[in-house]
Amino acid sequence: MTDQIELQINPIRNYHVNGHMLPYTDFVPQLFNWAVSLDFRPRRIMPSQAFCSDESQGFPVIMITKHFGTFPFNHGQVGGVVSTGRHGPYAAHGHDLVIIQASHVGFDPHSNTFGSYKRLQTMPESCSASCGKLESILCWYQNEYAFACENLLLHTKDGREAITVDSNLTDESRNEGLFLRADRLFEFEAGSYKYPLQILSTSKTFAAAKPFVDTVGHSAFREARPTPVGERLTANLFNYKRDIPLTVEGRHHIENILLRFMPRIVTSQFPILSGALLTTQMEFDRTYRSIVKEGAYRDRNLIFISGLNIDMWPLENQLFPMTKFVPWAAFVQTEGEAPRILEQGELLEVLRGQPTENPHQINLDDAIDRMG
Repeated sequence: MTDQIELQINPIRNYHVNGHMLPYTDFVPQLFNWAVSLDFRPRRIMPSQAFCSDESQGFPVIMITKHFGTFPFNHGQVGGVVSTGRHGPYAAHGHDLVIIQASHVGFDPHSNTFGSYKRLQTMPESCSASCGKLESILCWYQNEYAFACENLLLHTKDGREAITVDSNLTDESRNEGLFLRADRLFEFEAGSYKYPLQILSTSKTFAAAKPFVDTVGHSAFREARPTPVGERLTANLFNYKRDIPLTVEGRHHIENILLRFMPRIVTSQFPILSGALLTTQMEFDRTYRSIVKEGAYRDRNLIFISGLNIDMWPLENQLFPMTKFVPWAAFVQTEGEAPRILEQGELLEVLRGQPTENPHQINLDDAIDRMG
């Protein structure tokens, strides 16, 4: 298995995937050695992980235990959300602290697609969403988008490029749903639609806006019969409204932080991958701000690093996935030095500059035997 996933993946807000992956077998010892280079004390470093509850995250936890010599503190919730209320208890467990936050996504090497994972414990073996939390959140938005793609029809009317649209999609009184950017789709005048070219029982026909016609091409309106707009309904042509409880770190936390990005997520090549990347970015920003305000971290050495865990499907006779980590950013606080943030490029360079050999790693079999 190569260390590179050969896909043309567009970056999400400057978060690059291709060429930025580290196998966990390399990443964890490199992270440990980086901490030691900052005068963190081997065998005294207390790691913490904020991962999803998925069993595919077990291998990263094993690697953290092996290289840091202790089982990591649990700082996370489903979906990779950081429980910032646990900062105080965690800080009391050590002086040299390393927090690893990661959202995750499955990868099928056979089809080169993101979003699913092969479950070895099912009978027969089956595949399901990874991350399931993200899939359950995205489902409603994807269904709304699919309806709009099928119910905006491109055609000509009285010699003009026209769009026939389901009446529900132009109902601005709705409390939630997909809302079209009407000014970018239809001819618009004085803040309101021009009078529809045609009113039907469950739909209306409007003249298409010239910029939209220029973007999709005149030929899109010249088919023999009205044609669904399909993927030509791009992220800049709609947004969403949904009534979501505003509970920080609660059940709807991820949906709240992703809501404004949903048009970009559902129109991306791999929606679950896009959602996981954005969750990682938002959680780093939020958690960083909670860390710098947390009094329990004063006079502590601390590395807080965020990234994406990519769970490669297990091969035959392989118990665990070959998990890869895609770093996003890190916050570093050490005694006698000004705190600093490392962005993706600098962080990757620092990690790759560290050795992958760790003379302080423990032998898990020996440790378990001694306990017996």
